[in-house]
Amino acid sequence: MVRWHPYRKPTTSFMNEFMDYANFSRDDGIPYERYLIAGGPGTGKSTLARNLADTLDYPLLDLDGYHWNPGWEMTPLEEFRRRIDQAMAQPTWVADGFYSKIQELLWRRTEAVIWMDRSFSVVIPRLVWRSLIQGITRRELWPGCRASLRQSFFSRRSVIWWAIRSWEERKKGYRELFESEESQHLDIFRVTSPDLSEVTRFSPPAS
Repeated sequence: MVRWHPYRKPTTSFMNEFMDYANFSRDDGIPYERYLIAGGPGTGKSTLARNLADTLDYPLLDLDGYHWNPGWEMTPLEEFRRRIDQAMAQPTWVADGFYSKIQELLWRRTEAVIWMDRSFSVVIPRLVWRSLIQGITRRELWPGCRASLRQSFFSRRSVIWWAIRSWEERKKGYRELFESEESQHLDIFRVTSPDLSEVTRFSPPAS
């Protein structure tokens, strides 16, 4: 169910609470109304999205939750687009995830992108550990979609092996996308440190 939240006014107490995320604000220090957190599995995007949404009192849009149906069945593209379009009609939100097949829809509504571009040596061990815990506990990630050790480590759909194999290609793809003309209307922030101590405003190279 879609929940509607009013824009949270920047009171003094709120801005103090927001200080941990001040690097992701406008030049005047006021937060954006619509954020999208991009990055591969294990980069910490879901944790940041959840914490940022809680701090701002914005709805959290888990794009994977719209993409997967019970039994790990993918949502058909047109239905996926319809779900995302409806969710993003809200005035404020933090979107967790990125799907290239609906990029134009995401870019039409997003104001600021936070790119979780942490190093391989940080991300992969985190992803392995997370997958191990989720597989052992058979955690339900989305309704009707439970993690398993077999799927995480020993199947062709393993997110770990996919993350390793596609690492360089995905990193290059994100950079090319953010440098492209179609992304010039967005404010893009890049996180490279294990915490949030190293955040830079992403700028394409001078032509």
